[in-house]
Amino acid sequence: MCGIVGYLGYREPKEILFKGLKRLEYRGYDSAGIALFQEGKIQVKRCLGKLSQLEEVIQEASYHSTPTQNTYIGIGHTRWATHGKPSEKNAHPHQAGPIVLVHNGIIENYALLREKLLSKGHILSSETDSEVVAYLIYDYFKKGLSFEEAVFLAIQELKGSYSLGILCEEEPTKLIAVRNGTPLVVGVGEKENFIASDIPALLEYTKRFMYLNDHEMVIFTPGHLQVKNIEGREIKKEINYINWTQEMVEKGGYQHFMLKEIHEQPQAIINTLQDRVSKDKHALYLKDLKLSEADIKNIRKIFLVACGTAFHASMVGKYLIEEMTRIPCELDLASEFRYRDPIIKKGDLLIITSQSGETADSLAALREAKKRGATVISICNVKGSSIDRESDSTIYTYAGPEIGVASTKAFMTQLTVFNLLAIHLGLTLKTLSLEKATPYVQDLVRLPYYVEEILKQEPNIKKIAQKFYRKKTFLYLGRGLSFPIALEGALKLKEISYINAEGYAAGEMKHGPIALVDDDTPVIILAPQDKYYEKVLSNLEEIKAREGIVIAIGSEGDTHLEKISDYFISIPKKSDNITPLLLTLPVQLIAYYIAVKKGTDVDQPRNLAKSVTVE
Repeated sequence: MCGIVGYLGYREPKEILFKGLKRLEYRGYDSAGIALFQEGKIQVKRCLGKLSQLEEVIQEASYHSTPTQNTYIGIGHTRWATHGKPSEKNAHPHQAGPIVLVHNGIIENYALLREKLLSKGHILSSETDSEVVAYLIYDYFKKGLSFEEAVFLAIQELKGSYSLGILCEEEPTKLIAVRNGTPLVVGVGEKENFIASDIPALLEYTKRFMYLNDHEMVIFTPGHLQVKNIEGREIKKEINYINWTQEMVEKGGYQHFMLKEIHEQPQAIINTLQDRVSKDKHALYLKDLKLSEADIKNIRKIFLVACGTAFHASMVGKYLIEEMTRIPCELDLASEFRYRDPIIKKGDLLIITSQSGETADSLAALREAKKRGATVISICNVKGSSIDRESDSTIYTYAGPEIGVASTKAFMTQLTVFNLLAIHLGLTLKTLSLEKATPYVQDLVRLPYYVEEILKQEPNIKKIAQKFYRKKTFLYLGRGLSFPIALEGALKLKEISYINAEGYAAGEMKHGPIALVDDDTPVIILAPQDKYYEKVLSNLEEIKAREGIVIAIGSEGDTHLEKISDYFISIPKKSDNITPLLLTLPVQLIAYYIAVKKGTDVDQPRNLAKSVTVE
């Protein structure tokens, strides 16, 4: 969602703020702005559109920062519209008297607060809920309270989610930031400190970070930072060292982050498997899973909850866990879970999957489950994120930073973790024999090599994909473990090419979707040689009988499937548990090359954000 960057220290902050915002572009935005102190006054520059337009505005020679007591200070923002259409007047930072702030989140009671402020004579100029917060702080400040006291009292009145970066003209060496429900990290430097919505914004300047919890406030003053809770009590926070490099969040010669991240998948899988599989390829070591053998044997039911791409990974997880453990699993969209009054209680296990660890609906589902006594495991890519901190255990995916909005390597590593987890649970419960588990583990260990082999087909996949960039509709079909990948393939195409694409269980085709098939409809059929193979071939013949265009992804050496399809992409023929990972790579590349041919913004698709941190 929105991106926030803030700085207090000894350097001119304009470039620091702008670079930080550039590194948060993946979060999605429609407008941007920054605020700097200049001769004791806060100067705000903002505009509608991309950061390239903001760059033109802030390059004016007259727009620069001047220090107060040798201290520079500033805040920046990229906005993803919620309240109020994208426009310059709705862009951040917002100013109310001497108060200037940036905001990520949604203030649920903003209409009531707005009416209250208007009745007091305040004149608000935007349509946003964010400006209301600025005026609320100003309303307290003008009563003679200090900057910090005004912020503290104002946030007591807010309902909803918010991360705030706040400046005050009358206290020009202080920056205050507050977090509740949306992510905010603190970068700790030498005689300088930072805030940002996400770590990549600050990696050029520091590797040391603090993670704020909900209802916590950080106050920066020259050479000092202080964290307080909502009661005003000071809190000591751990400083975490992040070993990501700046190169990890740069394109490295690739045209797009998405393509770079697709090619990083073999290494991401290696990193995720590292130290979790024994050298003899028999034993697994999930040291970050804090469940004893007794805990595992007492699991009554498993709930898998996630959003978007992570939901499709969780669907694969459901198939794997049920097959290997015989424990019943329920799959839920996080946005629906807590609203249906779920029957979850002590003895149940909730598995939350989230790349960012900040997904608002997933975090709400986690809290609902814990309130009802369930144990919570998360599968997450970001250490120290909200979901990580609030889970009983976290199994990290080690995908590294993922910048492209359309998830690729995070999804692949989530599937890898679900394999590890399902095998570990099955072996512990003895519902999976060592004899049967061994080839599964061996295929996991060799998985990076298999993915590299599929990447060698990239030129052929590109040629196939680019034939269809003008099509209006795609269908994706799969059965069993291939079905979630059909859903994921359709989602990828929708996300980055804006083509209508639908994924279906192939057996459901005759229950409606077949009406869409004609000689102008490409149908991507996932047909590995598994137990569903013959059934899927029957579905393929039905497509051909209606003159549909068949793009088949199937097992290497399947000459029959290649013969009856219009186009054929092969994957190595391996154990069923890793087949979803092998099928994933071709559907990612198909979506990518169609989008490139169409000329869409692959890394920052319209209307989308990398981390959905508000409901």
